[in-house]
Amino acid sequence: MNTFIGNIEARADEKGRIFVPASYRRILSEMDSHRIVMRRDIDNECLIFYPEQVWNEKVNAMRQALDEWDPEDQLMLMQFMSDAEYLEMDGQGRILLQKKNLETIGAQQDVLFVGMLNRFALWTPEKFADKRLSQTELAARLRNKMKKQ
Repeated sequence: MNTFIGNIEARADEKGRIFVPASYRRILSEMDSHRIVMRRDIDNECLIFYPEQVWNEKVNAMRQALDEWDPEDQLMLMQFMSDAEYLEMDGQGRILLQKKNLETIGAQQDVLFVGMLNRFALWTPEKFADKRLSQTELAARLRNKMKKQ
């Protein structure tokens, strides 16, 4: 399976339409994913985009982990799901983001698509640059995580 990799700059037009990078559109097509699901990231000021089948897998895992009769679990589920919405690409390969979603990440026009294996994120270039680890820190953290495998 192909994976979403790299970081690709793009621009939102005045209506909030953004061209999904061609390499990402190709992967979505290969996955036969006509719809994608977008949700605000829990920890960062970015939007995460899931091919529909990846989203369904995530929701099924959540369904198994949460107790539908537990009020706290119900609230977490509602909040997680309420921050999500289905999107469809138009014939030109664009997605339309509501103004509130662009404002959530602080985007005006310039955005950055960032690959995340089976999903991808949308950041402002400045916020992504601020969050990036130094090469030394990234290497140390990866080494530490991979040793635990």
